[in-house]
Amino acid sequence: MALLEVRNIKKNFGETEVLKDLSFDMEEGTALSIIGSSGSGKTTLLRCLNFLETPDGGMIRIRGEKLFDAADHAKESEESIRRKRLHFGMVFQQFNLFPQYTALQNVCLAPLLNTKDPKSADRGAIEKHAKELLDQMGLSNRMSNYPHQLSGGQQQRVAIARALALHPDILCFDEPTSALDPELTGEVLRVIRSLAQNHTTMIIVTHEMSFARDVSDHVIFMDNGVIAEQGTPEEVFSHPKEERTKQFLQSYNKAL
Repeated sequence: MALLEVRNIKKNFGETEVLKDLSFDMEEGTALSIIGSSGSGKTTLLRCLNFLETPDGGMIRIRGEKLFDAADHAKESEESIRRKRLHFGMVFQQFNLFPQYTALQNVCLAPLLNTKDPKSADRGAIEKHAKELLDQMGLSNRMSNYPHQLSGGQQQRVAIARALALHPDILCFDEPTSALDPELTGEVLRVIRSLAQNHTTMIIVTHEMSFARDVSDHVIFMDNGVIAEQGTPEEVFSHPKEERTKQFLQSYNKAL
């Protein structure tokens, strides 16, 4: 059974169809990259998976459990949505760290808030795990720093540690290097690459084509709200079948 099953997902914003009947599966321990032009629906798809947006149609399952079904979708409580959101760890373009908290506090905060009773939470265990994650991100000497004292690459690595602190089934990245210069981009991509080598299940929306080719087990090319092509990195990047995929990759290569 696939870890993630997405069936016939649709999303409209007013009269605009942003997602048009998307379906795909994802296996545990794999890295899926989603590529495509700006406005193709990549970020909206991630936001629907993470319940930051509500799809207008379709179904989402994790480990066979139905998380969303538009056919019987009633208004849910914030508690229910927050519980479902825990399946997906989200890393945003702009880091979204709390400026008033240190790196360590930022990583500890999410697990504390998502316990049923924060006052009775095992703060020692949460802090220990947070320190381990920051060490894994190469930030053992930056745990007491506030976001404004960190580079963009360091802030993004704190954001990755924060997402991992909730033990998500799937770690989602929305253009994680778009706000970074080339040098800082490299340090974030190295972290994501190491996660892939450790078989962390990930969905990566990215404009870094060479990175997507190297790190992914599966690639989806989105165009105008649909999955225009998908397959292994070799199939999509070296032997694309669809003319639109070929055009997109040629445009990217010319821009380099």
